[in-house]
Amino acid sequence: MLARYSEVFRSILILSDLVLVALAWLAAYYIRFHASLDAPRGIPGVRPYAELLVVILPLWAILLRSRGLYRPWRSRSLSPEVAALVAANGMGVIALVAISFFLRSYFYSRGVLLAFFTLATLSMIGFRLALRLALRTARRRGYNLRYVLVVGSGELAAGVIERIHGHPETGLRVVAALAESTGASGRTVHGVSVVGSVHDVKAALAEYGPDLVLIALPSSESRELEKIFAALDDEVVNVRIVPDLPAVMTLRAQVEELDGLPLISLREGPLVGWAAVQKRAFDILVCSLLAVPAAALAASIAIVIRLTSGSPVFYRQQRMGLDGRVFEMIKFRTMKDDAEVASGPVWTVAGDPRRTRLGALLRRTSLDELPQLWNVIRGDMSLVGPRPERPVFIEQFRREIPGYMLRHKIKAGLTGWAQVHGWRGDTSLHERVEHDLYYIQNWSLWLDVRILFMTLWRGIRQRNAY
Repeated sequence: MLARYSEVFRSILILSDLVLVALAWLAAYYIRFHASLDAPRGIPGVRPYAELLVVILPLWAILLRSRGLYRPWRSRSLSPEVAALVAANGMGVIALVAISFFLRSYFYSRGVLLAFFTLATLSMIGFRLALRLALRTARRRGYNLRYVLVVGSGELAAGVIERIHGHPETGLRVVAALAESTGASGRTVHGVSVVGSVHDVKAALAEYGPDLVLIALPSSESRELEKIFAALDDEVVNVRIVPDLPAVMTLRAQVEELDGLPLISLREGPLVGWAAVQKRAFDILVCSLLAVPAAALAASIAIVIRLTSGSPVFYRQQRMGLDGRVFEMIKFRTMKDDAEVASGPVWTVAGDPRRTRLGALLRRTSLDELPQLWNVIRGDMSLVGPRPERPVFIEQFRREIPGYMLRHKIKAGLTGWAQVHGWRGDTSLHERVEHDLYYIQNWSLWLDVRILFMTLWRGIRQRNAY
């Protein structure tokens, strides 16, 4: 039922978007040539612009769908939808510029294109905002509701009910819950009455008439699923199951299909397909822009190191990166040449006597990391990501810190979410891992840009960099 309603809503939204795109294109023509103060003398006819709608409308339909704008957005904020609209319209205008360039038979006004981008983006954002507000208001007042029976009363079911209560705008209302065992009737779960056990599912359907049954049983009660499904065989109610997997779904989870067989991916890294291409292209672009000033600064530092403490200038060290692969990371040498002969591999600490005088300065300012731009160019690292660690330490950390190895589902970085929040050097490893996993789960190109600016603003000089 929910799928059918969402399909109708999606069709209306697609049609509305295309109408707004067409109106925005014609309005942009009118603004540029009839309402503008600097309108040209030889005003072109509207026909070439109207004819281009044959290209614009299917192109925009593809772009808007490709940006995920017709997936369910009911329980998500407006900001990612706005970003997707801006990106789709921007790509469309770029495509129109390219089409205009290659056709050469007619030149479309840049003013029209700019006005079209602005009008289309603002009108679609405004329409979606108004639609969201109207739907949320209607659902909060009790209209267009879908009633839910939750099968389960434990921690998993409580989490489901809490999320539904947290988003009244979705129109879902939990009418009752069924406990895993008998004798639990009379208690409540987040304000929802437990009216019986899972064996009473048919009686609950008859009494409450829900539109949807959500099965949220712990994995220990999986033996009850067959009985529940048997009881629901002759019912027409929609059934959804919430798998008891939150403990292991530590990264971006998704459902895939293998020849009709559903596969739940529990620990998928975010950088696959075009996402990986975008991040790699961004790394190369930024490194290219930094090449000349970075090379000049690196040469100066290398000369000073050579004059003050001799050779070698660089220090090469094995670190673990993407998918657990070990690579050789390059840094400026900041310690005495025989620093680990007596101590072995150990972390640096405040006032470490093994550092050179210049090395202490380089570490405080993070300039010892400058040669790692070469690692970024080579593809061993990225500009942004979890900081790579030495394999000798990882063997200890992976046993002590749950989820530590998940940091390696993405390329190591020069800087990262943990570093710009102060979790660097001799600080809490648990906090560092939590920040790294947050970055992986929420990765976007915008987040990378944000981290780079945060690094410049407050991350270059840090008190924990020894």
